[in-house]
Amino acid sequence: MNEIERSVQSRLFEMADEKYREFHTRLMPTIEHERVIGVRTPALRAYAKEFAKTHDADVFMQALPHKYYEENNLHAFLIEQIKDYDLCITAIDEFLPYIDNWATCDMMRPKVLKKHPARTLEKAKEWMAGSDTYTIRFGIEILMCFFLDCDFEPEYLDLAAALRSDEYYVNMMIAWFFATALAKQYDAALPFIEQRKLDRWTHNKAIQKAVESYRVTDGHKEYLRSLKIKD
Repeated sequence: MNEIERSVQSRLFEMADEKYREFHTRLMPTIEHERVIGVRTPALRAYAKEFAKTHDADVFMQALPHKYYEENNLHAFLIEQIKDYDLCITAIDEFLPYIDNWATCDMMRPKVLKKHPARTLEKAKEWMAGSDTYTIRFGIEILMCFFLDCDFEPEYLDLAAALRSDEYYVNMMIAWFFATALAKQYDAALPFIEQRKLDRWTHNKAIQKAVESYRVTDGHKEYLRSLKIKD
């Protein structure tokens, strides 16, 4: 461990909240309890914004793998600070193999990716075609975050529907993607539910999430409930 890593860990422990740690560890069954410090996300984001301005941040990002969950989250937030598209993509590709939980994966949404939709779409496809759980999940997340609004094309729904996995965290993200699509692109997404193009678990979970969303109308929710695949 180098001095910068020690300094980062010391700062993280200074921000620790034990009650938050106990609460948050219950949400992440894939992470060992002792690897969670208990730093709240707003405090970690503020630290990342400050830390990103230093040369030490570059050194820290090269020190993979990190020991603590919060170090990984800090790394994700530092990537979000990168303004150059190519450098950001390189940093993402270097980091993705080390992500080991859904929370770190989901909180990394670099805004620079939205500025280059064509290139980002190809990268999302590449990530979705990967073999690692959280690389695939990240690809679906990027498709969900950046391609269900003004840059939407119906074919993007096919990309997500074609995925098949035994991994819970992949299937949950597919369900989340379709629930969001039902909120934002209802007419295009509905046939995927009506025609049962997803596996049974993901189909039902997508309906559940859509029904729980305030962005889906009551009428649509009532119809979606009728499409649930029953035991």
